[in-house]
Amino acid sequence: MSGLRERKKAKTKLAIQAHAVRLFREQGYAATTMEQIAEAAEVSPSTVFRYFATKEELVTTDEFDPVIFAAFEEQPRELSLVQAWRGAMHAVFDRMTDVELATELERMQLIMSVPELWAGSLGNITTMLTTMTELSARRVGRAADDPAVRGVIGAMFGVLLATALDWGGRSDADLLTLVDAALEQFEAGPSL
Repeated sequence: MSGLRERKKAKTKLAIQAHAVRLFREQGYAATTMEQIAEAAEVSPSTVFRYFATKEELVTTDEFDPVIFAAFEEQPRELSLVQAWRGAMHAVFDRMTDVELATELERMQLIMSVPELWAGSLGNITTMLTTMTELSARRVGRAADDPAVRGVIGAMFGVLLATALDWGGRSDADLLTLVDAALEQFEAGPSL
């Protein structure tokens, strides 16, 4: 029973976010109210606030990061770190619907175009880097503060962040194609 309840909550949260992102795109971030978002999602304003404490969180909350982290931990042990992270991203993004992918792209575009959203997303970026470092360190049996771990994961994270920003600026690009190319280049080593 609680599994069904949790799935329903997750579906409601994603639907609210999708409607919010659509309204922000159509009307502008500043011009869109929480009440309009609630009406579009066919929920009460209190339901919107239950899932998202602020309007900013409607864009900066990333529901897929924890799923990617779980998928990383499920990757076969014989894969390299880069292969395991690539496999985790494929495991998640290959299962996303067209609507979910479109919402993610629009979220990225909003974050890139609205200064307060870019600033608000920095906490998520830091958390993602920290979690990637901790998970990677555990996988290779090293401490998360090991300079080699921090250097490799920091560099890989930079590549992934640049790829995400590139994707946000090019709505015609396929995210996984960009990720594969970027991680292939990263794994081959820094050369031009």
